[in-house]
Amino acid sequence: MSNADAGNTIAEIASLVGDTSRAKILTALMSGMALTAGELADHADITAQTASGHLAKLTEAMLISLVKQGRHRYYKLANPQVAQMLQALMCVAAPEVKLKFKVGPKDESLRIARTCYDHIAGKLGVALVDAFSIQGYILLQDDAFSVTPAGIEFFADFGINLITDCSTKQFICRTCLDWSERRPHIAGQLGVRLLECLIEMKWLVRMPDSRALSITSKGQKELHDRFHLKQNWWQES
Repeated sequence: MSNADAGNTIAEIASLVGDTSRAKILTALMSGMALTAGELADHADITAQTASGHLAKLTEAMLISLVKQGRHRYYKLANPQVAQMLQALMCVAAPEVKLKFKVGPKDESLRIARTCYDHIAGKLGVALVDAFSIQGYILLQDDAFSVTPAGIEFFADFGINLITDCSTKQFICRTCLDWSERRPHIAGQLGVRLLECLIEMKWLVRMPDSRALSITSKGQKELHDRFHLKQNWWQES
């Protein structure tokens, strides 16, 4: 692709994402869940007919994809790269140097723990980075995470086999700048498997109609005992 073609493509995507209603639709899909046109219309505060037009444009641009299940039709983000782009835009939209108030979501439950497409974000997301770094399971080098041999063994004992579970087409462990904390949390295949495992073990529960994740009493205990999260980690800024 030439520089001119790339410039045109960027302009087209920026125009699509720059529309308020479409931005609300894309933000709703950052939960990682597939949603119906009606649900997305509610999130964007628009009519079903208006939503249909926006969804058609986003689908044509390959920012979202349509999933058919029986008579039902669901929409989801096309791929993790789209989610990564949206997360970056959220950070750029409120640059840290100009902030006078707290950044990110106003809802405290979203600030503590939420989904960022397919992985964990918020205070919990960065607390996991701190805990895994202190214990030598991951390393942050040149704005990228790498999993150490000790980390591979730890995550395998935890039920996450980074060799067999992870696709070679995706990064095993990459950084994703947290919108509210302005620090990286874990994305990539390790981030995906962590979210899946913590939900399966009932440490975390998805909140209805929200990106927020509720930490169960079992989860609070296990996060401290097994992951060695600091006491009152959610109170740290």
